[in-house]
Amino acid sequence: MFRPTSKPARAAAKAAAVSLSAVTACAATPAALASAAPAPAGTVTRAPAPDEATGADGTDGTAGPHDVVFVQTSGEDGNRVVAYTRTPEGTLREAGSYETRGDGGRLRGAEAADGHQASQGSLAYVPEESVLIAANSGSGTVSVFEVDGAKLTLRQVTPSGGGFPASIAVHGGVAYVLNAGTGGSVQGFTLDGPRLEPLAGSRRELGLSTDRSQLQYTRTPGQVGFTDDGSRLVVTTKAGGSLQVFDVDDDGLLSAEPVTNDRSPSAPFAFTTAENGRLVVADATNTVDTFTLWKDNTVQPADSTDTGEMGTGRIARDGGTVYVSHTGSDALTAYEVDDAGRLTPAGRTATGAGPTDLAVSPAGDYLYVQTSENGGVETYRIGPDGGLTRTGTTLVPGAVGGEGIVAP
Repeated sequence: MFRPTSKPARAAAKAAAVSLSAVTACAATPAALASAAPAPAGTVTRAPAPDEATGADGTDGTAGPHDVVFVQTSGEDGNRVVAYTRTPEGTLREAGSYETRGDGGRLRGAEAADGHQASQGSLAYVPEESVLIAANSGSGTVSVFEVDGAKLTLRQVTPSGGGFPASIAVHGGVAYVLNAGTGGSVQGFTLDGPRLEPLAGSRRELGLSTDRSQLQYTRTPGQVGFTDDGSRLVVTTKAGGSLQVFDVDDDGLLSAEPVTNDRSPSAPFAFTTAENGRLVVADATNTVDTFTLWKDNTVQPADSTDTGEMGTGRIARDGGTVYVSHTGSDALTAYEVDDAGRLTPAGRTATGAGPTDLAVSPAGDYLYVQTSENGGVETYRIGPDGGLTRTGTTLVPGAVGGEGIVAP
């Protein structure tokens, strides 16, 4: 599922992906679910405040609405968030670079083209609070920034509640951090302005075998995300081959155990939602799958398509279209998702080396894609038919292998 940089490594990775096998035929839905109704689902986020950084171009970071992009470097010797503004021509201009006061991390076996965290959602923006949260995987911490246009002010660095934080989800003033190390866990926080407070009794262990292989990056969980209404929390696993679903109560606490939807030999990596609330999953066995999430937290397959690519992993949605990145093929593929969850291929776009995380602008007019092998970001204008036109390529300082991108 990941893109090695040498021919032998590519062959080994391809063999490993084959060993995961293709998605099996849709399993029968339990009889108890026959009369259940689908429920909406969806996504995917104290230190003294340092001096505010100024923009790289000498500005104060001021920018208009929806033309800002934040990119995380995931540097192992010091993580940073780099801010960009988008020009009318669709290119990115650096507006500032901000220390998280934590370190990025790298899972064993992960090449730069894979993304060192092998996850989706390690950077999260909370529009209600104008807050950005960054995962410092190597330090076991998360950093909380106050956002003013393209300008960031670091307000807090706090422990993530586990080892190797790799994904963040936020809904209704509650944040959950997915810790990918030591078997995997999720830890809850309440968000009050630009500060996180641990939510007592919220930690849940996932019980995965994440630390027993030189290909550790294939064994860790990939993403945590809330359903659209915030009533469930979903965690994808890779070698675990499952979608784990927790109930979320009114206080933000999770059910004691998740419902584990076993999808092996598939390898769910990351997910988003269709407009009607179905889960749309990018699977590391190189498929895209849609599911209905039932009230009892089980999932029913709706559709599946073979991407024909290698290194399928991350996914983003723009209305009824989803975009999927493929680190092994250096490409993006697009799919239309209808009300029944049926997938229709909608095009392929070649990218730079190692496309990983991606984000759609709030207006739905631009797609931003990290190319982790060279530490770049590619900007694409989204056409009326969902087609992509590249408008710019930017190298992010110190971001080789980096992951985490948001477009507020």
